[in-house]
Amino acid sequence: MKLKALNALITGGSHGLGKAIAQHYLREGANVVLCARNEQDLAAARDDLIKLAPGQKVLAQPCDVSNESQANDLVAFALRQLGSLQILVNNAGVYGPMGPTETVPFKEWTRAIEINLHGVLLPCRAVIPHFKQAGRGKIIILSGGGATNPLPNISAYAASKAAVVRLMETLAEEWKPHRVDVNAIAPGALATRFVDEVLAAGPEKVGEAFFAKNKQWKEKGATPLELGARLAVYLASADSDGITGKLISAQWDPWPQLHEHRAELAQSDIYCLRRIVPEDRGKKW
Repeated sequence: MKLKALNALITGGSHGLGKAIAQHYLREGANVVLCARNEQDLAAARDDLIKLAPGQKVLAQPCDVSNESQANDLVAFALRQLGSLQILVNNAGVYGPMGPTETVPFKEWTRAIEINLHGVLLPCRAVIPHFKQAGRGKIIILSGGGATNPLPNISAYAASKAAVVRLMETLAEEWKPHRVDVNAIAPGALATRFVDEVLAAGPEKVGEAFFAKNKQWKEKGATPLELGARLAVYLASADSDGITGKLISAQWDPWPQLHEHRAELAQSDIYCLRRIVPEDRGKKW
């Protein structure tokens, strides 16, 4: 078991990838604390997960991670119940408003930024004093397609996810001396409630091409949740110690062997977001 007796806090743990990560963590021996805003969904997820590992702790606490006091209370709850934390998984997130950017309600746009960006920063801020005192820790952040590609008509999501990745790289540098590894996962296209939201919005709001992609994912399947969950196990385990500040694709990158390239990764910008200059494309301007 790669995570035996370790304790993990997983935000957005009641559905989709968050719940799948919790399942894999339990199978690998961890105890987990889940949070989500919907109390009923959260309780149902906790009850399902308890059946997987009767000898391990599965706890749940309703929380809006974009609220500073609630995020602080969540981490305090986890530490009080488990005694310590070794892993934080920031999975909570929303697509936000869909449609041409100049037409969507600004309040909804900024709310998506609060959930997706502030909702990563605040749990990190709350847990880092404990990780520093322990001299180690693992922080895993869920990125998305918006971090590396434009997403027309879903601009709040795209902007917030790109910001989250730069935040991840920055925190990784700040906390490297304390042996706290901070990485982001690009899980691939997932057939979760996000797909249902796009289909409900319709092609007139999200565009014909993006709507067609989501319809195909819904009908024919998308990237298995298991890939992102397995990568989350790897990044939480001792196997990945020292790998930090990276955005890793669950679907396309050879992550099971990344520790074999630990030194090279530490000295390069591989798996980072960077500016492309003409020379990178064989041109001299």
